[in-house]
Amino acid sequence: MLGRSTRRLLATAAMIGASALAVAACGSSESKEESSGEPAAATEHTSSASAESSKQTLLVYSAQGYAPNSVEEFEKETGIPTKLVEDSTGPLLARIQAEKANPQWGLLWVDGDEAFASMDEEGMLKKELEVPSLNSAGMSLLPADHSYVPTGITAACTIIYDSKAVSSPPTEWRQLLESKWAGKIGMNNPAVSGPTYPCVAGLMNYLGSEAKGKEFLTKMKSAGIHISETNGDTLHLLETGQIEIGLIQSSAAIGAAEKVPGLKVAYLPKLTMLPSVIGIDGKASPVVQEEAQKFLAWVLSQPGQKQMQSGDPEGDSLFWPVAPGVEPLPALPKLSTLSTQTIDAYSWGKREASINEWFNSNIAQ
Repeated sequence: MLGRSTRRLLATAAMIGASALAVAACGSSESKEESSGEPAAATEHTSSASAESSKQTLLVYSAQGYAPNSVEEFEKETGIPTKLVEDSTGPLLARIQAEKANPQWGLLWVDGDEAFASMDEEGMLKKELEVPSLNSAGMSLLPADHSYVPTGITAACTIIYDSKAVSSPPTEWRQLLESKWAGKIGMNNPAVSGPTYPCVAGLMNYLGSEAKGKEFLTKMKSAGIHISETNGDTLHLLETGQIEIGLIQSSAAIGAAEKVPGLKVAYLPKLTMLPSVIGIDGKASPVVQEEAQKFLAWVLSQPGQKQMQSGDPEGDSLFWPVAPGVEPLPALPKLSTLSTQTIDAYSWGKREASINEWFNSNIAQ
């Protein structure tokens, strides 16, 4: 996911306040979005075509590294005025909640389906989307009401390790609690890093309950686990020798191993499937919803897949495709060779806020 500085928690809080103050004055058009005042942490991309067009602007909220080039190319190919608000997943979700009474976004594109499941149950998403063709892995992640659609798959809690210091990385979850790894493991805070929540929820699911997962994480805390805010922060600890093992999203891990000599990737059993997902604002105008539906169809088309796989080749582009006939980039192993699990997005989505609050208070501090 996108790298952000260690000021992210403060930025998130500031964003919630700024968005809440802006709600009364804002609408779904680009000009109203500009009047709301964009939080400093987020980045907006708009082409000149948007300013000149009389069409309603499709406002895309995204944390994907391939979003900028995808949005630009979509607008170029379709003529639909499109604007990108780019930030990490946690702050974007906080912004959407702050704008709930008068949403500004038209389409959300981030990793992790638990947040979308929760938004669906709150009535925030357009249901019965027109779903482009998906392969079997993609279909397994599609909700019954078609309120969101997967666009690719990564894996949560992938091991990235320093092979100069580690000859045999853990192959089972409980090995992470062995004394030889005390103070040498790092991971992200799910309250900030959206893709880390499926890692935490997946661990709890694998161990059999939320309580057992909390017990496991508490033991890791006692053993000196290092908690960072983003994949980039955890990788920095690894590259500077402050830790020897990181637990991060597979795309970030594989990308780092491709770039940094000595870093290698390993996979624990029952890795949680972590899809990139698109959802459409259920309160957006019919015009914006139609534009968003076209964006979804384009993303899963051959031109869209080309942009996804080329936009961030050492990061988010390292995903397993869900569009039929599209092969993953060469650096990825075959998904079928890994031990994976799919967790119930609706069940775990309901618990995301409380689990993140618990983790932030008891593990991250």
